[in-house]
This record gives sequence, structure tokens and C-alpha cells, in this order.
Amino acid sequence: QTKLMESGGGSVQAGGSLRLSCTAPAYIYDNYCMGWFRQAPGKEREGVAIIDHDGIITYADYAKGRFTLAQDNAQKNLYLQMSSLKPEDTAMYYCAARSRGWACSIHHPDAPLDNYSGQGTQVTVSL
Repeated sequence: QTKLMESGGGSVQAGGSLRLSCTAPAYIYDNYCMGWFRQAPGKEREGVAIIDHDGIITYADYAKGRFTLAQDNAQKNLYLQMSSLKPEDTAMYYCAARSRGWACSIHHPDAPLDNYSGQGTQVTVSL
């Protein structure tokens, strides 16, 4: 069920930056692990970055060094700062909340594992 709200997507040229935001109700933000996933047309959904309840952040290999996941605990916001964007980063980006345990992983990107998610925000990167 949709309980999260993403924003910040858009169209940029390669090498540009975007910051995605995700707002969650407190009862979700405080009790679930939070992360970002993405899906490009015709491709499988994949994990981008996730933060667990110990505050440990895991990034997909393609995101390391370019993307940064951050939190604003007071505002219950999750951010994904993306820089050095490439055309292959073009996708719909989803914020998701998941239960603790094995599902709290970017290596299990399947949408049915999301306890809550947003509608997504489109990121388009052109040459």
C-alpha cells in the first residue's frame, strides 16, 4: 500500500545531479528500514541504497561514489543525492519501507517485499 511520497525527479543531462526526497509517516519511518529502488523500462527492478535499523547504509555497486543516502529524522525524510548521473540511471525511482531482517536488503529488490512504497519519481538522464 502506498504510504510514502517521493519527489525530486526530473530530466538532467549526463553528469548532472538530482536529489530525491521521500516522506514517510512517523510510524513507518521509525519502525521499518528505508531504501530506494529503481526500475527502468524493460528491466528488472533493482536496489539502489538502503539503511537498516543500525544506521548501516548499503549501496548498489553502480551507486557507490555517486549516490548518497541521507536522513532527516526530525522531518521523517529520506533523501537520495545523485551526482555524476549517467543515461543508464534513467528509471522510475521508488522509496520503500521494509520489515527488519533479510528483506532489508538491496539484494532482494522484488516489490512484493515492500511493506510500504511510493508511486515513484521519474529520473531521466540524457546525453
